[in-house]
Amino acid sequence: MSTNREFAAVILAAGKGTRLKSGLHKVLHNIAGRPIIEHLMASVEVLAPARTIVIVGDEREQVIGQLGERAECVVQEPQLGTGHAVAQAKEALAGFDGDVVMLLGDAPFIKSDTMNDMLARLRAPDAPAVVVLGFEPEDALQYGRVITHSDMTIEKMVEFKDANEAERACRLCNSGLMAARSEVLFDLLDRVDNDNAQGEYYLPDIVNVAVKEGRTCAAVVTDRPHEVVGINSRKELAAAERQWQDLKREEALENGVTLKAPETVFFSYDTDLAPDVTVEPNVVFAPGVKVESGSRIRAFSHLEGAHVGEDCEVGPYARLRPGAVMEKGSKVGNFVEMKKAVLGEGAKANHLTYLGDATVGAGANIGAGTITCNYDGYFKYKTVIGERAFIGSNSALIAPVKIGDDAIVAAGSAVSRDVAPGELRMVRAEQLVKPGWADRFHDTMKKKKASEKKD
Repeated sequence: MSTNREFAAVILAAGKGTRLKSGLHKVLHNIAGRPIIEHLMASVEVLAPARTIVIVGDEREQVIGQLGERAECVVQEPQLGTGHAVAQAKEALAGFDGDVVMLLGDAPFIKSDTMNDMLARLRAPDAPAVVVLGFEPEDALQYGRVITHSDMTIEKMVEFKDANEAERACRLCNSGLMAARSEVLFDLLDRVDNDNAQGEYYLPDIVNVAVKEGRTCAAVVTDRPHEVVGINSRKELAAAERQWQDLKREEALENGVTLKAPETVFFSYDTDLAPDVTVEPNVVFAPGVKVESGSRIRAFSHLEGAHVGEDCEVGPYARLRPGAVMEKGSKVGNFVEMKKAVLGEGAKANHLTYLGDATVGAGANIGAGTITCNYDGYFKYKTVIGERAFIGSNSALIAPVKIGDDAIVAAGSAVSRDVAPGELRMVRAEQLVKPGWADRFHDTMKKKKASEKKD
């Protein structure tokens, strides 16, 4: 049997997902900032399949819109079970001479190496007709069982409700993921009937059909039961998120990241933290974040689409939005927000500041309450702040505007024109002083209040 055969991935994503009670298709709900099916697609794409076919049905437009041209979508209508779903790929795979891996769109965590193990077993010298991925959960519950011989060839597949006591005692469960050669798969599917309570055609029945015909079928067992978790309800979605986050936290700790309270830190699928990064409690990493070595993300901060350089400090209570870049040794403090802004090396914005569509030079100091006024209701404009510039507290920089190197903007200024390098810009209304006015005002108002009480 050739070990270099092409393979096709067939992903079942036609189910309605009614238990989620959502207008969003089941496989498009997010785990770690990424749709369920995208987790699966990422693992599949590592193996570079010759074909990727997704079986769609209910709310198919959503799935097709998500996948675009990365997969060929085939409609299952009506939906008559998992075996019927795979059978819909027969026409699309006409003339394809390779192997087929059958995956579940709501089981996002299957690893590429596990799929490789399935294909390797399928291509072994004894040429099994079907390979089934089995697993041994802590609680076998009502999973279908895979009854095997000592050499892990399959004796039979049995649903829990149809199993006898001895079969139910078997801990090897059916994940629902299988592999078969294209030249036998659809022949087996043609022999599957729907003589069951649901009147559906079940994919596992291809194993029993093959075994009855004297063909070998084999099981591959994953030692990572979390890989085959399926998601059919909000409760299971939340459990999958917890599972993913726990694994990511362990990975971060093993890779040299300090998490002060790991259970309170939430990662996205692509969060990239270097060794020696410290993360304080209650931090959220949305998609697209990279943090370099030596940086500290302080408590209650939220980062998305941001790049934090070496030895930076973020927060507490800071928000970095997409396009935020902090260069080495820069700092943003409490209640600072950055969006499409670059904070140069060693620059600081310590308090209560908004930096949007801005470039801040190295060593600049941005005072508390500074706002880059970047939006006029129609268009966004850029603010450029030079190296070592000092922006006084409560200043408004009305873009487009440029503040030169070493310039100073006095506190309370509203700057709408460029400031030259080394210049002081102070934009304030003249102060009006009226000695004794406040004393007279207080006396008048106190007498008026006392008079009203008498009435």
